[in-house]
Amino acid sequence: MASERAEQLQQELHRRILVLDGAMGTTLEALHLSAADFGGAEFEGCLEHLNLTRPDVVAAVHRQYLAAGADIIETNTFGSTALVLAEYPPLQERAYEITLAGARLARQAADACSTAARPRFVAGAMGPTNRSISLTGGVTFAELIENYREQARALLAGGVDYLLIETAQDTRHVKAALLAVEQLSEEMGQPIPVAVSGTIEPAGTMLAGQTVEAFTISLQHAPLLYIGLNCATGPELMTDHLRSMAELAPFPVACVPNAGLPDADGRYKETPEMFAAALRRFVAEGWVNLIGGCCGTTPAHIARLAAVAATGR
Repeated sequence: MASERAEQLQQELHRRILVLDGAMGTTLEALHLSAADFGGAEFEGCLEHLNLTRPDVVAAVHRQYLAAGADIIETNTFGSTALVLAEYPPLQERAYEITLAGARLARQAADACSTAARPRFVAGAMGPTNRSISLTGGVTFAELIENYREQARALLAGGVDYLLIETAQDTRHVKAALLAVEQLSEEMGQPIPVAVSGTIEPAGTMLAGQTVEAFTISLQHAPLLYIGLNCATGPELMTDHLRSMAELAPFPVACVPNAGLPDADGRYKETPEMFAAALRRFVAEGWVNLIGGCCGTTPAHIARLAAVAATGR
């Protein structure tokens, strides 16, 4: 079934503009959940733990984005590697369980909304972890591979349609994640669909210093489902980077910006109308095959994007 869905996703990608969901993290944070919701004060703020302690809340967010028109929802597993969960001991010992639960929640929500005419898909979210070989140290290349491999294993066991290496801030981390997926693919004896989305900071490069051109060229050899940009800025500051990526990439391209830049209080001010207007241009230019939202976006933002994807307006 998973291979059939992956093939169907490939077909949909080349047939129309697909809509990814919006923010999970800032949407959950806006609910002002209690320490008890997180399973205790020691786990407060660990959004991935909600997959176990408040699965109803996570599932509700998935349903809201699907109702808004998302074709693809991401699992609540951005920071579910043991490496990241070590910040909340002993959750690192439950990394597989937390990731598996997140994948199953998204799968159930997507299946409940899928029809033969309108299939819905699940992306297994794999964030950049909380370490960087190039910047912070504190992790080896082998450790990154191991963490990504086990995260990917749990996501696939939970029924995701593809793996999404997202918010990539260092090409060395992307290489580690792709090697992990390759190892797992060989172990399982079947191909694993994978996409990569990088983050370009307002200064114009990834945190580790690579340009969008270097990032895109470094991945031209990989058999990716698609490549894209997400997070860090609103759509306006992505314009030049997205144009360059579209010119260089041999794959479909995704654009998943924040709702602008946060203000001093951490609030995102770009309205759904403003957000959709910017992405409408990217669609009209022919630069993108997928559009969605990152930090600060809501189901209202995604509903406007769904209209853009459907009508170009």
